Amino acid sequence: MTAALRDTSTKALLRTGRTASHIGSIPMRSAATTGRAVQMFLNVLRYCIIDGISLRLPLREILLQAWTLLKVTATPGLLMAIPFGAMVTVVTSGLVNQVGATSLLGAASGVGVVRQGAPITAGLLLGGAAAAAIASDFGARAVREELEAMQVMGVDPVRRLVTPRFLALLLLSPMLCIYIIAAGTGAAFILAVTASGMSPGSFWQSFGTFAKVGDIWFAIGKTVVFAAIVAIVSSLRGIEAKGGPRGVADAVNSSVVVNVVCIVFANLAITQVQTMFFPMEVA
Repeated sequence: MTAALRDTSTKALLRTGRTASHIGSIPMRSAATTGRAVQMFLNVLRYCIIDGISLRLPLREILLQAWTLLKVTATPGLLMAIPFGAMVTVVTSGLVNQVGATSLLGAASGVGVVRQGAPITAGLLLGGAAAAAIASDFGARAVREELEAMQVMGVDPVRRLVTPRFLALLLLSPMLCIYIIAAGTGAAFILAVTASGMSPGSFWQSFGTFAKVGDIWFAIGKTVVFAAIVAIVSSLRGIEAKGGPRGVADAVNSSVVVNVVCIVFANLAITQVQTMFFPMEVA
């Protein structure tokens, strides 16, 4: 009886020790992953500059990847932009009607959709659909040992595979952002005119009073930053996938989660910088 209790206690201590060791190594592993991501980002930038100067960029591959990613994000972007623009109008219409400022519905739509709605929606789409596509592609290649075969043949997977997808996302992100801005603003306009009885001229006048061209540039800049984050994180998680199909699924899941978290924090940081140096003003 005593020996059985001793064995049970020893196993419990061993499990506790392994758990504590695993938890204690999390900061070190996170720092190592961040370092690998930064190194990949620098390598991608270096290849973009070198191949751009030498006119060796794979334009056909870049356009093909951009078109592939556009197909998986365009329809979800429309389905997310329309409810978001309508939601802004519904939430603000009751308040502005109470204070007798119905003409400010256009201003609320401009601030909500252009400054926050469009970039965060585009970022979440890139961090979801595009990230899953990239991570699954690289994960499947890693499981089939295609990446190791490329390295044996002297082909750098970062240069051959990651760089075109990075540039494709940078090319896609402004178009996706403008597309979502147009769809969200159009939905807000239709709902404000039909449901709230607002005149079209008042809507666009108040929209132009508060939403400026600089806000659109900031929205596009945010989306470009989100695209760069998605390209690096998804490629890294896919390349490091191990363990067969389950490893690919884990890589896709982790890439989506990490991308969403990084996008939210990046959006907060950029919004803070925009608020500090470019505060909202009435045109």
